Amino acid sequence: MTRLVVVGASLAGLRAVEAVRRDGFDGEVTLVGAEEHLPYDRPPLSKEYLAADESPDPRYREEATFAGDLDVELLLGTPASALDTAARTVTVGDRTVSYDGLVIATGAHARTLPGTEGIGGVHTVRTLDDAIALRAALRGGAPRLTVVGAGFIGSEVASVGRGLGLEVTILEALETPLARAVGERMGRALTHLHRRRGTEVRTGVAVDEVLATDGRVHAVRLADGTEIATDVLVVGIGARPATEWLEGSGLTLDDGVVADETLAAAPGVYVAGDIARWPNALFTDVAAGTMRLEHWTSAAEQGGRAARHAVDPASAKPYETVPYFWSDWYDGRVQFVGIAAGDHVEVVAGDDAEGGPFTAIYRAGGRIVGALAVDMPAEVMKYRRLIGKRQSWDDALALAEQRRQQRAEKQAAQQQSADQQGARA
Repeated sequence: MTRLVVVGASLAGLRAVEAVRRDGFDGEVTLVGAEEHLPYDRPPLSKEYLAADESPDPRYREEATFAGDLDVELLLGTPASALDTAARTVTVGDRTVSYDGLVIATGAHARTLPGTEGIGGVHTVRTLDDAIALRAALRGGAPRLTVVGAGFIGSEVASVGRGLGLEVTILEALETPLARAVGERMGRALTHLHRRRGTEVRTGVAVDEVLATDGRVHAVRLADGTEIATDVLVVGIGARPATEWLEGSGLTLDDGVVADETLAAAPGVYVAGDIARWPNALFTDVAAGTMRLEHWTSAAEQGGRAARHAVDPASAKPYETVPYFWSDWYDGRVQFVGIAAGDHVEVVAGDDAEGGPFTAIYRAGGRIVGALAVDMPAEVMKYRRLIGKRQSWDDALALAEQRRQQRAEKQAAQQQSADQQGARA
């Protein structure tokens, strides 16, 4: 094993090269990226980057670090276009790059609305260039902002828009936003967060046409004929894995690249990040099939694991994880661990009727499989540990009661201290 190639200059790609260098791998390492930018942090692009008065630098490392400390050859600005698993080569522009071990971490592309190509004022949020353009658009006077899709990206953009004092409307095709991600009841609870902040949320509506004048959007026409006037339109309807360059490679493609439990997609080929679809053994007893995640934490974990397996296949072990993601809405935080597939959800702290703060836990097959927290950051990781240990629903309820008592004791102690200070005054 003398040459590792990582396709995808993403978080997963960065963690891949860091992991093997940290482990002492002294062979050649090449990192291929479709964008001209060095690897950068994507989650802030729809949150801090849009909201900040001055544009922060989202890059993870300076270019000198890759050439020096990591001794990595960078091939940026040209996407990989083909993979030959028999010859063990990747085509990048007019160059053929050979590998002994390969990590594919090409991520995903933002989905777009048909017929919007070339219309000014229509944005997606996936790349740094996307964020730069949208950030400028949101500060062009006081534009009316419409967001198609009430998922986490769309919700974050809407939150930023309200923070900038803009008129914001969210259009969601589902009757309950985020029902597929967190379930019906919790989807309704999260929708309260928007409405409480003055964001208009229209559900069960389909976009029929984007209307433009002189090449710029001015309205969105819904399927029922209603028109929503807008100056900036953000499309947040999900992402599709970047697998088009792998057609004909022999890899199994199914909404991602299908891999085994070690993240291996073919001999010498491993996958990581948004593109990886693999059997997560932690949940196969309650959720059949493979799993594909678009989370920061899993991308970081998979990048390192895939690269280590690529340079030392004999040591490859099954990769299982408790999914975790967070999303910043307005001045609060939504956190989720595990999976939402289950037969029961129960609020164990706070009140979900008005959107929070609260914590809810999910049950499947007699054990806890997920937890959602809104503005209760100390709670969710407690349940993540239980999920990782496959502990029972009763264990989860016992932890919930223990945490309730601890919060009550803390509140009582704070009240006593305040009373004592008042008495001394």
